Amino acid sequence: MLLALGHRGFLDTRHQALICLAWVKQELLCTTAYLITIIITYISRTFSNPIPSPQGAEVITLAMGFFKSLKGHHPQTVGGPSNTKAYSSTSNPPSPSDQKRRQGEPKSSTNYEPPPGPPPAWSEFTPPPGPPPGREEYAAPPGPPPSHLQPSAEPPPYHDWTVIPDTSLLPPPPALGHDRSPTGNANSYDAERAKDWCRMYPLIRPHQPTPQQHASVQHGDIRFTSPREYNGKLHMVNTGTWRGSTRPGSNDACLLTSFPLYFAYADSPLTTEASKTIYYEIKLRSLGRAQDNCESSIAIGYCGIPYPAWRLPGWERGSLAVHGDDGRKYVNDSFGGKDFTSAFRVGETIGLGMTFSISNSSTEFARQEAMGAKTKVEVFMTRDGRKAGSWNLHEELDADNDLGVDGLEGDFDVYGAVGIFGGTEFDVFFNSRDWLWQPR
Repeated sequence: MLLALGHRGFLDTRHQALICLAWVKQELLCTTAYLITIIITYISRTFSNPIPSPQGAEVITLAMGFFKSLKGHHPQTVGGPSNTKAYSSTSNPPSPSDQKRRQGEPKSSTNYEPPPGPPPAWSEFTPPPGPPPGREEYAAPPGPPPSHLQPSAEPPPYHDWTVIPDTSLLPPPPALGHDRSPTGNANSYDAERAKDWCRMYPLIRPHQPTPQQHASVQHGDIRFTSPREYNGKLHMVNTGTWRGSTRPGSNDACLLTSFPLYFAYADSPLTTEASKTIYYEIKLRSLGRAQDNCESSIAIGYCGIPYPAWRLPGWERGSLAVHGDDGRKYVNDSFGGKDFTSAFRVGETIGLGMTFSISNSSTEFARQEAMGAKTKVEVFMTRDGRKAGSWNLHEELDADNDLGVDGLEGDFDVYGAVGIFGGTEFDVFFNSRDWLWQPR
């Protein structure tokens, strides 16, 4: 037909040649595919192990489909109906890897039943009896909670608040402090200077005495150190006895013993387990007055060192004293002191002592420990050999005026201190043979 069309003039020579070449190509490819199909079929029937289905059929189908597509024909089946989809002339046939994957996939029409029982990883285990270890059960205590107690049948006893309690059995209240002394008062400049000096020079720690020093103090062989502020005479009459005098109008001065009367290392009850008492006496021989009527008096006390020599004992930290001009006691008190006794009289012998001990009562010891006290300290005074009063060092203090009792609780060395101002004459007795008061 094509040749006829060409003879009739419908097609030119070039187009006729192209059409003929295409037709020859298609015929050759079709013949080749047919021959390949015959060869594959012959091989599968000749050998004892034929190509298994569906692999063989798929190979034949692919070959026929590929060559038939060259002619524009897309058969749906080869050798019978098939579920294989036809591919267009523009698409590529499935790759061998896609074919292998399809071979392992089950057909959509096949139904599989799951095996009986749970999966291997879902084994059934019986839990142990009882609650978990952290969930132990505790029985509630009997009775209702404390906040839901039933009211008692009888009310508590009635307290008659109108009855005034008997205060005679109670200890006396602590003495109230005063802002000023009714007699002699130091100037504010000396007081401020002493405060600064004490801040610069705190109390020194105790030292271990030599056996000779300790024995000397025990036998009353005590000596004084005279500061430059002392305006008068001072000499030792005999062992442990001193005599001094000051000129009228003399400023305040403080005489200190050369050795402590109480050694914290050697005499502390915490070490010796025995009480320790220190004591000495002074005798006021005369009180003079200057032409300008300045006051004169003496003070007896104790202190730690260093201590400002221009201040009476009891005014600064680490000191206590009883002052003869107003009869008040001063414990680290730079104000007006607290009422204690009457003023000293000329010719009278005044003694002052301190007893360091540990309380034998468990109640007192607990109270002492709660207060933070190192030891129990009692301060007592005598007049002409008889006790005239005492106080507990750790009594209630005035928070506004009192500076505490640091340096006097037995943890520091304690020195004897005699304060003088104005014109006075006096004797000091450290040896027990010269005391009017005899310890029992």
